[in-house]
Amino acid sequence: MVQIADMTKEVLSAILKSIDEGIHAVNTEGKTIFYNKVAAKHDGLTIDEVLGRPLIEAFPSLTENSSTLLRVIRTQKPIYNQTQVYVNKHGNRIETMNTTLPIFVRNKVIGAVEIAKDYSRMKLLAERLLELQKGFSNIEKNGRPGTNVKYTFSDLMTVNPEFIRIKEEAMKLAKADSPILVYGESGTGKELFVQGIHEASRRSDGPFIAQNCAAIPETLLESILFGTAKGSYTGAIERKGLFELADGGTLFLDELHTMPIELQAKLLRVLEEGTVRRVGSSHNISINVRVAAAMNEHPSQALQEKKLRSDLYYRLNVFTFSLLPLRERKDDILFLTDYFIKMYNNDLRKAVSGIEREVEILFLQYPWPGNVRELKHSLEYMMNVCEEEKLAFSDLPIMLKNKSLPSEELQISAESLSLRKNIRNLEEKLIESALEKTGGNINQAAKLLEVPRQTLQYKINKYSDLLSEN
Repeated sequence: MVQIADMTKEVLSAILKSIDEGIHAVNTEGKTIFYNKVAAKHDGLTIDEVLGRPLIEAFPSLTENSSTLLRVIRTQKPIYNQTQVYVNKHGNRIETMNTTLPIFVRNKVIGAVEIAKDYSRMKLLAERLLELQKGFSNIEKNGRPGTNVKYTFSDLMTVNPEFIRIKEEAMKLAKADSPILVYGESGTGKELFVQGIHEASRRSDGPFIAQNCAAIPETLLESILFGTAKGSYTGAIERKGLFELADGGTLFLDELHTMPIELQAKLLRVLEEGTVRRVGSSHNISINVRVAAAMNEHPSQALQEKKLRSDLYYRLNVFTFSLLPLRERKDDILFLTDYFIKMYNNDLRKAVSGIEREVEILFLQYPWPGNVRELKHSLEYMMNVCEEEKLAFSDLPIMLKNKSLPSEELQISAESLSLRKNIRNLEEKLIESALEKTGGNINQAAKLLEVPRQTLQYKINKYSDLLSEN
């Protein structure tokens, strides 16, 4: 019997830990006897900071009257869907929506359990959606187009031949209504690229709505995308989703691979049928929306890891673009550096003429994991602290100062300051080394170099002398 009881406790504990809502239980003394990870995340604390400790110690702003848990122990009556605002031991303000119940054993109260939802986040998301709806309602009333595009293709600054080719291809395909899939690392300008396509399309007078799928909890993403019908859940009202709000324009779904697989199936149906069904409704609504999706993981990897449905991928894979990371556009590094310096000169009313040679070498050899965004923000910092004519090593952000330069074989030759020649030499060495290590296998070499196969093939053709060696 003891073993069965112990097993029951373990099963119950495992179930409570797996629930995706905050669970907090205290005994009659007000000490925490159960506290799951979701509750800890809501409260901005660790489980160890709360478990086994008096409730008031972990949440010093609460009292016996303001704490729903302590009140339920005192009154022995449940409290449903009550908002609670408090401050944790670190001074952070927390707002939750709680249902709190007394725990009875043999008709005697032995404690209380609270089921909490992160109300502050739910309220923020609801307010954002309402503001979005309000904005588009005003647009409709005023008879003005609902687009909020800030960028066009002219804002995609580059002198890189491959990136120029990608831009030209995108401009040609912008006129179509087919779905778009864009792959690129963080900071490569995926949303800017998609905005450029929208602006060059026949939908340019229509709305452009962007939504990062990773920024919304799974439980809310469906209703935000597809809308809600009145009564579909407690307090639900008739509300348009982003698909309806984007009607006649473009809906940009960033980080598509973070969308739950079940929701991806519904997205596929919308793409196939051109209709959307609000959550809790049985009525289909016709929509005319061009969907553009972006990922910062390679699609093949997302498919392999089951993060992306293959049928959705093939439906979106009509027009696919792979945006080059900055380390593969080395001819753009100094070009963009000059562009951003001029921009910040104008904004900050300065007259910086360029960068010192030491900084130039570092910029060309640094891998820029944050891509153009990282370069821009680094230069913004340097422009603010610089007091000389040129940006110097001393002006670098601390993260860049701590980066050591690569080995001698990758250093820019002191004998020649030709940017084009040094970039070519560097790329040739890296490609040649990767091909040697993989026995000439282009697919494997592309993985080593962390570039798409087509990009590597393009560069091999560009440096045709490598072809004869491999």
